[in-house]
Amino acid sequence: MNNDNNIDLENGIVLPVMESFLTIQGEGYFSGKSSYFLRIGGCDVGCHWCDVKESWDPNLHPLISVDYIIQSIIETKVKTVVITGGEPLMWDMEYITKKLLEKNIQVHLETSGAYPLSGSFNWICLSPKKTMKPLNNIYSLTDELKVIISNKNDFKWAVKHKENVKPSCKLYLQPEWSKKDSILPVIIDFVTKNPEWTISLQAHKYMNIP
Repeated sequence: MNNDNNIDLENGIVLPVMESFLTIQGEGYFSGKSSYFLRIGGCDVGCHWCDVKESWDPNLHPLISVDYIIQSIIETKVKTVVITGGEPLMWDMEYITKKLLEKNIQVHLETSGAYPLSGSFNWICLSPKKTMKPLNNIYSLTDELKVIISNKNDFKWAVKHKENVKPSCKLYLQPEWSKKDSILPVIIDFVTKNPEWTISLQAHKYMNIP
């Protein structure tokens, strides 16, 4: 990577893009809604159950002009863009979110919260990970807390994070996909007894779409 690319990356004018596509949001509060997914390469959080490990190394993914990305999004006429990863907050999100909002496109963020927030978003989904805990200042900005459940101890982890978010934050428990058959009944029982929580299923996987 030459110096010009480094400067553009630092300024958020280019981003390492693993993939981008028009699809249906499959998780959380906006599940079932048409959305344009922009998956940014780069992540050092290291979740062992991550289903997009190929996103971890940013050097594997081309640096693409944000202006080009935005033009591609506009051509789809989609109303919502989901910026996900990887961990997108490893990079400066100010430029891309500003440009998208200027086009009256809703901008959603999916993050572990392990890096400082940059950019402006209409909706922030925090999915905390045990390997790199969220920074404290993300909680007050979180619109949706989505905790992945792979064992019974994860419920304590979820409740701990619930105590930090604002009262209006939507609360979701999502079964880790490879253990969904065994852990989903446990989640159902927990949510039945704790109705402030809602179950999130990876509906896109059931529908066999990206």
